[in-house]
Amino acid sequence: MSKKIEMLNEKAKEIRKLTVKTIGGLGVGHIGGAVSICEVLAALYFDVMNVDPENPKMENRDRFVLSKGHAGPAVYATLALKGFLKEEELDTLNRPGTHLPSHCDMRLTNGVDMTTGSLGQGFSAAVGMALAAQADKRDLNVYTIIGDGESQEGQIWEAALLAGDRKLDNLIAFTDYNKMQIDGYVGDVNTLDPLEDKWKAFGWDVQSVDGHDIQQILYAIDNAKKEKGRPSMIILNTIKGKGVYFAENLVACHNMTITEEMWKKAVDMIDKEEI
Repeated sequence: MSKKIEMLNEKAKEIRKLTVKTIGGLGVGHIGGAVSICEVLAALYFDVMNVDPENPKMENRDRFVLSKGHAGPAVYATLALKGFLKEEELDTLNRPGTHLPSHCDMRLTNGVDMTTGSLGQGFSAAVGMALAAQADKRDLNVYTIIGDGESQEGQIWEAALLAGDRKLDNLIAFTDYNKMQIDGYVGDVNTLDPLEDKWKAFGWDVQSVDGHDIQQILYAIDNAKKEKGRPSMIILNTIKGKGVYFAENLVACHNMTITEEMWKKAVDMIDKEEI
């Protein structure tokens, strides 16, 4: 394993720990789909994306949109580790006067490029950002993460159709394919299969990887950046609640209450890599 991969795995661990601590401190939250995206966030923010906490609004920065905005605490943990936020600010999550609401808000949080939470709208905004960058001939990429439950929204496919038609090769999207949503298993609620073929039919390049393997994620992103004339979808096969003993692979972890004892034990186990 290279030193870079070791570093990024450590960043993913820190993101996961901070996410659990942040949601646990509040006592309730969308923990399952937040901890399932820690590896891709580590890869993006600590290796791939051109962003600068000292100049968060620079024009040619890469854009990131968490379309599944309920996983905001994972992004906040990442932004804190990257230097956009102070770590102690995470303790204010969703409390009166906070600038860290449970769902991402570009008006409140330094480093957040789009307000999200209404499913499908963040992805549509990401497509718009990529289209604008293409029109302005700006050398930047737009990255966005959508949920698998979110992918049942018609708005996702309207935006996907436009992105494919306009050949937005500056757009790289990820599906957090943990196969669970608030109402149950995705396959029982409204199956997405065949997911890869759907995206290909809309004119997208498609790759499928282990969403917890940073080396695979980086390889897929590198391939996507080389793709010309079409947007890219990277399907992240993930485990909902990954690495959290009381949440891993449980449908109920989409949004759950968490005691202090639970989150402290979880952080300790993650630190010791016991799960």
